[in-house]
Amino acid sequence: MASVIEQTENTTLETASLLSFDEQEMLSKFSQVPFLIAHRLSDHPLFSVGSILELSKRLPEQCIEYNAGELPISSEQIETPMTGLSIDETIRRIEECKSWMVLKYVEQDPAFRDVLETCLEELKPYTEQIAPGMSCPQAFVFLTSPGSVTPYHIDPEHNFLLQIHGWKEIHQYDGRLKSILSEEDLEHFYADKGRNLQYDEAYEQNSWTFRLNAGLGLHFPVTYPHYVQNGDEVSISFSITFRTPDLDRRQALYKYNSKRRDQGGTPPAVGSKPMRDEMLYQYYRVMRKLGRQTW
Repeated sequence: MASVIEQTENTTLETASLLSFDEQEMLSKFSQVPFLIAHRLSDHPLFSVGSILELSKRLPEQCIEYNAGELPISSEQIETPMTGLSIDETIRRIEECKSWMVLKYVEQDPAFRDVLETCLEELKPYTEQIAPGMSCPQAFVFLTSPGSVTPYHIDPEHNFLLQIHGWKEIHQYDGRLKSILSEEDLEHFYADKGRNLQYDEAYEQNSWTFRLNAGLGLHFPVTYPHYVQNGDEVSISFSITFRTPDLDRRQALYKYNSKRRDQGGTPPAVGSKPMRDEMLYQYYRVMRKLGRQTW
């Protein structure tokens, strides 16, 4: 599984669509394993460096995260160094400043929201058959200097990362394996204690490596660990994400287990006791509707 995958068959774009993918591959692999798709956003004016600079001025400052890009694969999020540059300087000097930047929740901007919604409408007929209830559409723009590294981490959403400019090598690891992603890792993540993990070379035997060129996109199953090595050009990527009700349930259960473990307990793995899981989740839903704090 660890060989570099550069392209996929059956990704010819239709003129009326922004995305293209093999329908059977989507139905068999979505939410299970990563796979490539194609898109036609690479020449879209929204994704020029100038447009991203203007977008950064319209977004609230708390929606922009940026730091030094020359990092080890395993890095604690709170220890990630800054460069000393401003947001404006980082974007203007992205080719040389060795930085990594993400503009979060760009769907707040109407033009970016339109692109996000168009993409998700093309995916929805297929994803609904596997994980119904598409909600909370969100989008992120990544701007990365040549050679930068995004450390080993996990994310909470269904995600397709569309490469707009430049290229990057993405290493994904099988999040279904407890030897790679433990119950404690998931509890830590869902309790908002950090998204970064410790990488181990032993994980490579259960991994996928993709070279993501401009015009390609990659599916990231929820909480599959990954790290990213940027190529020798400035990289611009557009991440389209959404959530489903099963992810709300998952978050609630792991957050509860984290609290129990912090109190000295040894909670059973999520999924090992279905009746317990269901009772806890229904209690959580009722308390949330009543506006009461649960865990």
